[in-house]
Amino acid sequence: MSDLEPVAAERTASGAFIAAVVIAFLMGVGALGWCIALQSRVASNENAFEQKLAEADKREAGLTEQLDATNARLRATADTLGQNVGATQKQIDARTAVIMAEQKKQSAESARLAQEQKASEQQLGAVSNDVAGVKTDVGGVKTDVANTQSDLNATKSQLQRVMGDAGVMSGEIATNHSQLVELEHKGDRTYLEFTLLKGAKPTLLSTIKLQLKKVDAKHARYSLTVDADDRAIEKKDKTLDEPVQFYTGKDPVLYEMVVNSIEKNKVSGYLSMPKNVQQASSATTATP
Repeated sequence: MSDLEPVAAERTASGAFIAAVVIAFLMGVGALGWCIALQSRVASNENAFEQKLAEADKREAGLTEQLDATNARLRATADTLGQNVGATQKQIDARTAVIMAEQKKQSAESARLAQEQKASEQQLGAVSNDVAGVKTDVGGVKTDVANTQSDLNATKSQLQRVMGDAGVMSGEIATNHSQLVELEHKGDRTYLEFTLLKGAKPTLLSTIKLQLKKVDAKHARYSLTVDADDRAIEKKDKTLDEPVQFYTGKDPVLYEMVVNSIEKNKVSGYLSMPKNVQQASSATTATP
């Protein structure tokens, strides 16, 4: 072996060592870079995690606040419901008391009505007995009524002769046209029918004039003026079917006037006079 071989072998060993060192250095550098990159990635992940954790905390705080608000609203709602339920219960209790009072009042009223009905039935029975007794007297009462009616008719006939306003007993008077016709048929006096209107001109009957001054239909009264022998005679507040008397003529004779119908602003009746009195005209009716 030559002297160059140990040198070459030594150089080869040194090159291998240097290569190993270089490789180790490169591997160390790579490992260091990888560690730095890993550390950077871990730091970045930590920041992202911390940020997400902060957001989660923030959301949790918001949720907690909303939960507190919801709980507050629920408590308020519960309080309100409790108050409303209490008030409703009071109303129910009050209404129940009113209904019970009404029922009690109706029961008392029903009992009172029942008592009254019972009393009415007893009274009805007593009245029925009285009616049965009264029926037995009806025949006698009818007979008495017939007798009374006959007496009234007789009295009515007597009342046809009454005292006149001049103090002279009147002849028979007529209260309607039919009775006046009967009087005319007797032939004792002359009769002239008339109708007088309030506010009209005087109405000429035979030798006198009549003028209506006042009418009170409600109380069946009237007032008029009689114009006879050039003088006016006032007849005030005369009544229905009352004989109104006055004397007239050269040889004074009794005239008699009867009003047997009184209406608003109008009266109707007749004038009677002796048969021997000369008539100036027949009865006329003046218009306003």
